[in-house]
Amino acid sequence: MPAADEFSLRSIALPAFGPTAVWSVGIGAALPVVALSARNLGASVAVAAAFVLIEGMTAFVSSLPAGSLVARIGERRALAGAAVVDALGALLAVLAQNLWTLGIAIGLMGTTGSVFLLARQSWLTARAPVRIRARAMSTMGGVQRVGLFVGPFLSAPIIAVWGTQAAYAVAVVAGLLAAVWAWFGLRDHAGADGLEGSAASGAAPRERVGLRDVVRSHRRVLLTIGLGVLVIGAARQGRFVLVPLWAESVGITDSQTALIFGIAGGAEVLLFYPAGSVMDRFGRVWVAVPFLLVLGVGMVLLPLAHGFGAVAAVSTVMGIGNGLGSGIVQTLGADAAPVAGRAQFLSAWRFLSLIGQNGAPLLVSGVTLLAGLGPACVVLGVLVLGGAPWLARWLPAYDPRRGRVGAAAR
Repeated sequence: MPAADEFSLRSIALPAFGPTAVWSVGIGAALPVVALSARNLGASVAVAAAFVLIEGMTAFVSSLPAGSLVARIGERRALAGAAVVDALGALLAVLAQNLWTLGIAIGLMGTTGSVFLLARQSWLTARAPVRIRARAMSTMGGVQRVGLFVGPFLSAPIIAVWGTQAAYAVAVVAGLLAAVWAWFGLRDHAGADGLEGSAASGAAPRERVGLRDVVRSHRRVLLTIGLGVLVIGAARQGRFVLVPLWAESVGITDSQTALIFGIAGGAEVLLFYPAGSVMDRFGRVWVAVPFLLVLGVGMVLLPLAHGFGAVAAVSTVMGIGNGLGSGIVQTLGADAAPVAGRAQFLSAWRFLSLIGQNGAPLLVSGVTLLAGLGPACVVLGVLVLGGAPWLARWLPAYDPRRGRVGAAAR
């Protein structure tokens, strides 16, 4: 592996980002048809909506065990194995003849997604030096966004010819390709299995560290920056809940809502590399705080938007904010992660983010039930805005460019 001063993203671009790009295409093809395929198998609208939650809930439940699994078998094996099992889950969805089988398939894909995402982050965390770490993480996030964007376009003609469940076939092929790419692409990289080496070489020591010990010894960073990560998760997921619900409430059609997200998504994809550059040059706080401020203000302003143009404008502003935050969770996790117990720590980090992601819809639902959708937008927006000064207070102490992460994290 190249020394830190000789390291460049180009030197690991194919093994680092290739499997993620291919795997994300499959996920992008499968996720939009989950509810539709459930409906085709006889589910009611309410049950079909619940099927969408299966992937997120299984990812949430499996996020902590995923860290122990990656630490035990190594990142290369975890990436390849998760991609293969993901392909098997997608194949099961293609062949599903009833709702039980489809539910098992979706749950399997959510579980393997946790392992895949954690393994790729752990692998890249160990190899990207501090000076370009944020660009590496934001590029990884950007590549995933591109894959999710491309997936539906590949599945659309397949659905037109063979039906809704055939869309999962894209995920079957993508999973197998990602597995082959990860297995052979990472083979020539020193310590690719993440089972031996040092922080510089990118692999964790041989000593076995338990999840509980890792959480206990790093509780301070988990209770400070980790709480900020929870708010970041809520901000991202809250946007996907609030915008379509508000658009529907003001009479915007489903096709127009899809166009609104497409416009915002285009703005978002363009910002992933500049976001990483800002983090590397000026510090993490210069991205994390604006990210939360822009998304929070957008949520607070959303109830004032009526009509396609106004909602599209607010949604695009939030998309720009989300683009600014590309890779921020992974970067902050990489900054704070120890060498021993790296995968376990990152699983706890992802767990906090998933708490925010799963909590945002529940908060919106509860406030909407009590006071209406407009107040729900404001409540979540204020919560997100509150995360900005919190991270502004704590992030500088964990900036790796100060050389204080190791001491502060403990």
